[in-house]
Amino acid sequence: MLVLAAGAAGVAVWLTLRGSPTEAPALPQDAMPGRLLVGFQDDPTLRWNSDRATMLAQARKAGATVIRSTVIWSQVAPRRPQDATNPFDPAYRLDDLDELARTAERLGMELQLAIWGTPAWANGGQKPNQAPTRSSDLADFAQALAGRYSGRYPGYPAVRLFSVWNEPNLEQFLAPQFDARRLSVGPAAYARIARAVYDGVKRGNPDALVAVGETSAHGHDKPGAGGVQDSHSPVRFARLVSEQRPRVRFDAWAIHPYPLYPAAGPAGRIRWPGVGLTSLGRFGRALDRWFGRHDTPIWVTEYGFETRPADPLGVPLADQARFAAQTLRLAAGDPRVRMLVWFVLRDQRGNPWQSGLIDAQGRPKPALARFAASARRLDAQDPVVPRGTKRVRVPALELAYYTPSGGQIEVHMLGEKPFSVHLGRDGWLELPFTKVRAATIRIWATDGHGHFANWTVRRRG
Repeated sequence: MLVLAAGAAGVAVWLTLRGSPTEAPALPQDAMPGRLLVGFQDDPTLRWNSDRATMLAQARKAGATVIRSTVIWSQVAPRRPQDATNPFDPAYRLDDLDELARTAERLGMELQLAIWGTPAWANGGQKPNQAPTRSSDLADFAQALAGRYSGRYPGYPAVRLFSVWNEPNLEQFLAPQFDARRLSVGPAAYARIARAVYDGVKRGNPDALVAVGETSAHGHDKPGAGGVQDSHSPVRFARLVSEQRPRVRFDAWAIHPYPLYPAAGPAGRIRWPGVGLTSLGRFGRALDRWFGRHDTPIWVTEYGFETRPADPLGVPLADQARFAAQTLRLAAGDPRVRMLVWFVLRDQRGNPWQSGLIDAQGRPKPALARFAASARRLDAQDPVVPRGTKRVRVPALELAYYTPSGGQIEVHMLGEKPFSVHLGRDGWLELPFTKVRAATIRIWATDGHGHFANWTVRRRG
């Protein structure tokens, strides 16, 4: 789902760091029992509307630790940059994204950026859903974007979560899916796109993670099937992508596992080769087999339920509330799933998609409270670590907004003497964890200027 009203929309996620076996779990690559990265995608509400700062605070209050946003390449770079790998080339229009990144950081939330939409100058004057003529143009853009938000430049927060395209198994977002001979060509085109974004992002910021896939839950595997747009099922699309050479590399697979009918709810069964919330385990095992991996992480980067009467095909408000809590419970119970992004936070007048937790008049739906309560119980900013962990990493984004990279942060652990650590370039703190023996450890930190962050770390095992 990508709504191009004032731009793009979809759903959301959070942060990670690679580490040694003695470190805390590296989200979202490593599973943490009972924890889930939760957030929203709603670009009109959270990125463009006049009350966007207030609504971002509302998203944080609703339990969000990540905001997903679509970076439409064709809008960010409507003309060819002089130096496409330069994060600050004058051709790039990123002021709104800069503001979103800073406000999210101040509120303690990460960004996940989804790259989509080819400029006309990069694909021979075709629509944004056509692949670029030269993959290197896309790789250069991805490098510039990841570099701008690598944490190397003061005033530009670090962003380490990226994904490639939007529902590329649908003709609406990647065309063509089949050629004039009725042969499948979409997966091969997507493999080229995915390689370009992965390579570019890693050049711009080696610490960043890149999810590929971003597939719709449903699709036909024959051109012209049912008189609707050409598409591939997510299972066949992923398998065909896995067969492309050189092999596509990625850190996670992203998917939008909506039920076939909203009334079926999150536990509704979807016939294979479609993929729903309850078949992510089977899909993950298939990904492992096709790509030669083990325990492939899955990011649910878009999910939600529309409501009626705003949408006649939606579910009653009470059902949306029940489904929201059930969705988070099911996702957190699947060890492959690292995050879940809800699409959208607030309904918009004139927008046909009505899955917000707040209606178009600004009134909270019953689902808002249910979602917030569930999200807070699953808060991945309060890590769960194995016994024997010697160092633990925690996000201090609220402090990073005010403190430059490398600045001194004073840390307090209950029952321990205060100590100081340096703030990482990514806005995280790495804390020694050898003397603490309690099963639950409460930690708080300050920059010494009235700004604070706090966490609860739990041991397991």
